[in-house]
Amino acid sequence: MKWTMKLRTRLFLSISALITVALLGLLLGLVSVLQMARSQQALIRENTATLDLGLKLRQNLGEQLTLMLNEPADLQTLEGLQSQFQRLLDEGLNQQSDDNAGKDFADTKRHYQRYLQAFRDTPVPARGLGTEQPLGKAFGVLRNDLLDAHKRALEHINQSEQLTYNRALLISGLLGLVGLSVLILGFVTAHGIARRFGQPIEALAKAADQIGQGDFEVTLPVSQALEMNLLTRRFGLMAEALRKHQATNVDELLAGQQRLQAVLDSIDDGLLIIDRQGHLEHINPVAQRQLSWNESRLGRGLGEALQRPELDEQLRLVLRGAPLDRVPEDLSLEVDEELRLLAYSLTPVCHPDGQILGAVMVLHDVTEQRAFERVRSEFVLRASHELRTPVTGMHMAFGLLRERLEFAPQTREADLLATVGEEMQRLTQLINDLLNFSRYQSGQQKLELMPCAVDDLLTRACERFAGPAGDKQIELQLELASPLPHIQADAAQLDRVMDNLLDNAVRHTPVAGSIRLHARWHAERVIISVEDSGEGIAYSQQGRIFEPFVQVGRKKGGAGLGLALCKEIVQLHGGRMGVYSRPGQGTQFYMALPV
Repeated sequence: MKWTMKLRTRLFLSISALITVALLGLLLGLVSVLQMARSQQALIRENTATLDLGLKLRQNLGEQLTLMLNEPADLQTLEGLQSQFQRLLDEGLNQQSDDNAGKDFADTKRHYQRYLQAFRDTPVPARGLGTEQPLGKAFGVLRNDLLDAHKRALEHINQSEQLTYNRALLISGLLGLVGLSVLILGFVTAHGIARRFGQPIEALAKAADQIGQGDFEVTLPVSQALEMNLLTRRFGLMAEALRKHQATNVDELLAGQQRLQAVLDSIDDGLLIIDRQGHLEHINPVAQRQLSWNESRLGRGLGEALQRPELDEQLRLVLRGAPLDRVPEDLSLEVDEELRLLAYSLTPVCHPDGQILGAVMVLHDVTEQRAFERVRSEFVLRASHELRTPVTGMHMAFGLLRERLEFAPQTREADLLATVGEEMQRLTQLINDLLNFSRYQSGQQKLELMPCAVDDLLTRACERFAGPAGDKQIELQLELASPLPHIQADAAQLDRVMDNLLDNAVRHTPVAGSIRLHARWHAERVIISVEDSGEGIAYSQQGRIFEPFVQVGRKKGGAGLGLALCKEIVQLHGGRMGVYSRPGQGTQFYMALPV
């Protein structure tokens, strides 16, 4: 039975023995302390009563002596004091449980009777108190009896204190022995458990380390405890299952790696896979053709391989999980004596637990696209310039004609004249938007940067649109999260951005809706957002909403250049712009400007 006892039973018995010994020691000490306190209390009570009684006797005897010395003596009062003295002696004889103390009071009573007899035999008591006179001798003996009783009571108290001290030392010694016994028993028990179960556990830990390193040929320990043997047996089964699992999954892992390699190689865009140290780990065939590389570039740093040191800083930000400050500019590379423009994006590769394992760089050849955009921008810029002159002349001529023509209100001619004026105004605005957008895209537009207060910017925007919002009973809310820093910006251009965003919000917000302007300081950027309670934007349309000449939503108007112009202005300030919307739940446009 000893060799098959379970670990749980051994621990239970060992801990129970320790607790039993400790409780017995505590119980013994508690009983001894209570008994000692009880006896000490009784002894002190008895000696205190003796001291009090002796004090009363001495006081009574003193009063008797005072009456005796008076001539003539007050015999009636003296007899009362003598009777009281007798009662106190009788009370002392009844209270004393100690034989010596009882004998003391009995001697005092006998000597008091002699004292009374001497008092009666002395004709003049005041003259008979000399030490040689019978009355004086009797009085001295009586006084000495009372003093001796007082001294013996004090001696009893001192003896009781010494006895209590000795008992306390004895109890402390017993409790110390009990504590030492518990300590020795606990040490022996812990040593036995550690010796019997520690070695098998250490052996299992070493076996687990071997299995973790891929070595499944391990030696498992044998223990005297049933639980350890069961654990060892199941550990062996687990090791065998892992060995079989590893053997069967190697082929599947290789097949999955080959499938992943095929998928990466079949993607139309170039892919550069980068490890956590920033070194190239894989280059797909498309990227090899785009860059005219081969696999000899593997293992190099990204900035070194592309000869762009600024890419290393961007890669470090991505590997730390931080977003890039702005949209990356196109890479301009000369490949095979040909200039190529490659748009790229850097994205971290994350483990499900959030750990960043590396990054992926996606390359897209935009050489032809950028050339087309440049030609389109030049065409739009030239066409806008060419259209602006005749349209301006037409607008001035129409203004002069309108001043000379007079039609009655509510007539067909007056309506047509107003329609022509509105359309000419729209045409002029369209040409101005085309010119501005072309200037921003071509880099001709310059910013006049100066310190700009964000709260003033939003306050002015609210004041400008208070009227249009009030006409539709729209609640215009302004929320500023203080403190807000000043930014270096072109206030006029940012006013144009806010006007575009608020105009869209007012047009797409229903009657009695709400529009919220919010600004807050986050890290090194100021986030400004315009949120409405309109119909929202479908997710499929959000990706193209900042492209020129694109209009979304049911309420369309203009040429679709407003948001594209806003994005160009924000990017020119070194910021970025985005949108968050869900159909039926409103839309939020936000821009992040650097502090």
